[in-house]
Amino acid sequence: MGTTRLREKIDTLTTMQEDRRVIHLREVQKLAAESGRSIREVELAALEAGVAPGRYLRNLGAVGMEGQAKLLRATAAIVGQGGLGGYVTEALARMGIGRLVLIDGDVFEEHNLNRQLLSAEAKLGAGKVQAASRRVAEINGAVEVISHAVMLDRENLLPLLDGADVVVDALDRLPIRLILQDGARALGIPMVHGSIGGFLGQVMTIFPEDQGLYALYGDREELPEQGVEVRLGTPAATPMAVAAWEAQEVVKILSDRGELLRNRLLMLDMESGASEVLRMG
Repeated sequence: MGTTRLREKIDTLTTMQEDRRVIHLREVQKLAAESGRSIREVELAALEAGVAPGRYLRNLGAVGMEGQAKLLRATAAIVGQGGLGGYVTEALARMGIGRLVLIDGDVFEEHNLNRQLLSAEAKLGAGKVQAASRRVAEINGAVEVISHAVMLDRENLLPLLDGADVVVDALDRLPIRLILQDGARALGIPMVHGSIGGFLGQVMTIFPEDQGLYALYGDREELPEQGVEVRLGTPAATPMAVAAWEAQEVVKILSDRGELLRNRLLMLDMESGASEVLRMG
């Protein structure tokens, strides 16, 4: 089915809702099957024709129709599918990021159960990236998932991230975070950093020309594998809050909206109820 014919079919399947022309999920799925197109292609055709896919109706006040189309065309890579990455993946799938590259070679362990969205008693020993892929498929059939059940390192980083428009740091080790920033810089893409420890969290968006994490940790060759989270723990709500900020930064980057946390470090202290934004150069 050609694009013109597809848009004509979409026009016949719309209803009015909240003063917008809307096409509902069941109609999108049916039209995708009939036309031989993917669900994402049908949703994009609808948006380009001024028709809102029903699943994104509550996104549009924030990102608009054009912004939603940008999200559907975009690719985001999330490195790590644990405490931060699981929530980031969930949020980006619901927002309609068209392609998600999920990277994690780890499996669920018992100590993950207190905070990791994708973990469950029945999933102990199962791969995190596989659980994330299944979760995305349940949430949004328009989203293409590319899964890599490997641990990111300096050697595999560039091919794994090739084609991404943005990368999310959902890691829990300091040295690999700096390696990830170096890789994002080499690919010319922004990186959204987040980390947690106890009731504390931090978020920063780093573009290729920014100092980013080097402004925090310097050029030291020897860095501890982990930070304060070893001593302070990782309670359930902290990764939820930090992941939400990370996901929102990704949406702002991809939809060209809002002011980014670029050259600024958001510090969250959820024990005292305080937050602060520090200038980073």
